[in-house]
Formats: sequence, C-alpha cells, structure tokens
Amino acid sequence: MKRAKAVAWLLLVVLLLIGCDTTPPLYKGKFLAFGTLVDITIAGVEQQDAQSATDVIEEDFKRMHRSWHAWDPGPLGRVNRLIQTGATFSTPPSVLPLILRGKRLSEQSDGLFNPAIGQLIDAWGFHRNDPAGNRPPSQEQIKVLVSQAPSMNDLQIEGIQIHSTNTAVKLDFGAFGKGYGIDLAVEHLKEMGIKNAILNAGGDLRAIGSRNGQPWRIAIRHPSGEGVLGVIQTRGSESIFTSGDYERNFTWEDKRYHHIIDPRTGYPSTGTKSVTVIHQDATVADAAATALFIAGPSRWFEIAKRMELGYVLLVDSENTIHMNPAMQKRVELTDNNYRITLSPPLTLEKKRNPVQQ
Repeated sequence: MKRAKAVAWLLLVVLLLIGCDTTPPLYKGKFLAFGTLVDITIAGVEQQDAQSATDVIEEDFKRMHRSWHAWDPGPLGRVNRLIQTGATFSTPPSVLPLILRGKRLSEQSDGLFNPAIGQLIDAWGFHRNDPAGNRPPSQEQIKVLVSQAPSMNDLQIEGIQIHSTNTAVKLDFGAFGKGYGIDLAVEHLKEMGIKNAILNAGGDLRAIGSRNGQPWRIAIRHPSGEGVLGVIQTRGSESIFTSGDYERNFTWEDKRYHHIIDPRTGYPSTGTKSVTVIHQDATVADAAATALFIAGPSRWFEIAKRMELGYVLLVDSENTIHMNPAMQKRVELTDNNYRITLSPPLTLEKKRNPVQQ
C-alpha cells in the first residue's frame, strides 16, 4: 500500500513539473539571402515574437544583399564603377564599413584574404550563385589579372572620400559579407530582446546564449561536403565558419575547380579541403576561414597568429587534420579516419589560463 502511494505521489510530482514547464519551444525559421538558405533558431521566446523577429531579420538581409552585391545595380556596384575611373568619390554609408574592415583583415592575413580581386572572381564565373557549366579562363587572362595586383591597400580613404591608385580593383565582399551581415543581424536580434539564438547562413553561423540552458551543439560539415566531421559546443556568443572546396565549384574536362581563388596565382587554391574557425566575431571568422584555406597546411599557423585567432581546424588534401590544442579540446570528431597534427598553442591560448582552454 505504501509502495503504491509512493509511486502515485512520484507520478503526481512529475505531472506537476511538466505542467509547470512554461519554456517556449524552439522556434525555427528559414529564408533565402546572399544566394543561400538562412536558418534562424530562437529559444526562450514565444512563437509569435520569434516569427516577428525573423521577419525583421529577413528584411535586414534583403537590404544588405542589395547594398553589397558586386555585380547587381546598387551601392557596391556604383563604387566599383567609380573605382575604375580613378576619381575620388563619396562612399555610400552602407559600403564604407565593409571596406574599412576588409582593409584591416586583408592586412592581417598578409593579403591572402583579398576582397579586391573581383575581376578574377568574375573571370572564373564564381560571381554567379550556380557556377555549373563554367569553364576556366585562359592562362593569358589570368596572367594579366594577377599582374595588375589589385589589393585593398590600393584604396585611399579620407573620411568618406575614397579613390583607388589601381583601377583594376573590383570589390567583392563574398568572402566575408555574409559574416558581417550575420554580426549586424545578431545585434539587431539582441535589440529586439532575443538573447538565445543561432543565425546560420549555409552552414556558417553565429550563436548567442543557449538552447534553454544547454550549449548549442554545432555540426562541422565533412570535407567531402556530405555528412559531419565533428561537433562543437558553443560557449556564449561565438561564430563558427567553415570554408570548403565542396561549396561552389564546376567540372571542366574531368577536373573540378572550386571558388576559393588564391590572389597570388589567380587559380583555385590547392592543398586544403576545408578550414573551420571559431571566433566571437562572425566577420573575422568568415574572412579567416578563407585566408587560412589559401594559406594551406604550411602557413595556416602563421596567418592564424597574425589574425589573432584562438581556434582553428584545417583538413588538408592528404586527409590530415591540423589544429591547435585549444581547438582539439573543443571539437568532438565523429570521423576518426584522419591523422591529426597538433600545432603549438596560438597567441590567444598563451594568454588564457590553461583551465579555461
């Protein structure tokens, strides 16, 4: 009798606890922006409020796309046309912050991240969302474009006035505009009272807060483009970006060409399959993933130090994973068919307490 009463009491307590759980369910929304599918996940907010916030963010992304598209009519298209004249002009306020961030990030990456090579991107056809059916530009065309050496250092800026000392510069923010847009959108979410969310644009994301008290668990895409390489648990506000040769590519005469162009050669970078970077700032994570992909297994550590990164994982073309010790502690690999090479600690690791790594 006592046992029956105890069981009944336990069931009653469980039912009461379930009934008292007022945590709203996760909200998940989707929309298209920057030529990719954007997923937004919001925790701890009523569905109606989450939907309203998503509608606002979708409009933000549409506006950013119009402003920052290098080939469509808009502010950035106008900037690129004026650069070609060699004249001094006023930079649109929607574009100037990206130019300034781009200059700084390009300098930190020793020019491996270079938003000024829009003409090369155009020649390869990677300015289109779907490059299928493309063919490589001629060797002569690539040689000419590389010899012109467009760089962010060619842009001379004073206040909002700008001119380029090299008319071959064509700005393309595809390698970090998505990250910058995610940063702006997350700040807007915070202003609307959203404290726990993930904003994911084609696998690149920034997470804030938690999943109803638990860390967000983020999957790293496998270098093959299919499946999962590993899982990372977020710590508060963090961005996780991956650049891979599986993203945008085309095949010509049985050879595959991907969209991450090495500005030094004018050809798709070789030696790397994918790079994953964790950073609080989505803009930095986006640019760094591109720069380290181009740096490859021989220079990634040097460039990561220059860019003051704390967590890097690079998969090279020989199926070796290169990462720093702090990243090894963060990532749960689900594919163990890789040889792992650990680097010395990065600069930020040396500044942290080892317990915090």
